[in-house]
Amino acid sequence: MRGVETLYLRLYEELRAAIVDGGYPYGSRLPSKRTLADRWNCSVVPVEHALALLCEEGYAEAKERSGCFVIYRQDDFPAQTPSPAASPAPKHAPPPPSDLGFSPALLARTMRRVLSECGERIWQRSDNIGTPELRFAIAAYLKRNGGPAVLPEQIVIGAGAEYLYGLVALLLGRERIYALEQPSYEKIAAVYRAHGIACEFLPLAQDGLASSALWNSQAGVLHVTPFHSYPSGITASASKRREYLRWAETREGFIVEDNYDAELTVSRKNEETLFSVDKNGRVIYLNTFSQTLSPSFRMGYMILPPNLRPLFLEKLGFFSCPVPVFEQYLLASLINSGDFERHINRVRRARRKSGKKDA
Repeated sequence: MRGVETLYLRLYEELRAAIVDGGYPYGSRLPSKRTLADRWNCSVVPVEHALALLCEEGYAEAKERSGCFVIYRQDDFPAQTPSPAASPAPKHAPPPPSDLGFSPALLARTMRRVLSECGERIWQRSDNIGTPELRFAIAAYLKRNGGPAVLPEQIVIGAGAEYLYGLVALLLGRERIYALEQPSYEKIAAVYRAHGIACEFLPLAQDGLASSALWNSQAGVLHVTPFHSYPSGITASASKRREYLRWAETREGFIVEDNYDAELTVSRKNEETLFSVDKNGRVIYLNTFSQTLSPSFRMGYMILPPNLRPLFLEKLGFFSCPVPVFEQYLLASLINSGDFERHINRVRRARRKSGKKDA
């Protein structure tokens, strides 16, 4: 079974690369399942999984009795499509999923293990960017699960999303205009404005930010939630995500990728991140554990592109990490033991079984 899983991901990655590189242009029909199975000398099962992933991520679209057709556009920025009616920014954070059910007994056992193994180390001061144990654990977890491939020193631990937004504001400065999705979580704009930053709100279309609004904006920083924008639930298509990257490169700007909910996708593959695709050091990646563990677990992390790390250390390296060392060791233990991944996978399996969608 493991071989089938590995094969369908390899096939998916090969087809995705061919689409992005123009081997299969927009509107073209992908090879049939049997053709791909013959090419790879395998059954049609991994081929079907690979094609399903391409459709889920917006690279292709399946048409009944006709096959799969490419819907990814490399350079075509369509005219603005109707966007959802404007609504006030929600004042509360995205509600945690009701089906998480993380075991208190497991948490208690892990706490006892940390106290036993770490001893007096829990009273020692954390590194300013977070304990090495947690940063190594997160880096390894991301690598195992198809997330951004990063070094532990690129990771900065913080006390939740609002704290990390503040670090971004201090790092990138108040001279730039920051563009945000409309609608979006109210505290994003609140934090930036508290730092004296001007915010510009861009309407969402069906596949992400409306292209005309994006390219006509005066912003130099783009804060987006490509997967499950809150509260609209809109997910940016593959074409739109690459449009964001072209925008940042053209403007010599930066993107703040707020990926708060992507791990709970019902897809069998984690969502492709802007950070993973970015080749120019233009994306800062943010994620928290509020959705996957509990809103009371005030911990998140920021991943810096290598080119921004020296600037961060110069400007903000003196900031102490606000997360207690014990909690950092606790989370590192949950990740290293595999308990965190088993918890996430259990939730995703239950959602797939119940037919729950990413919405």
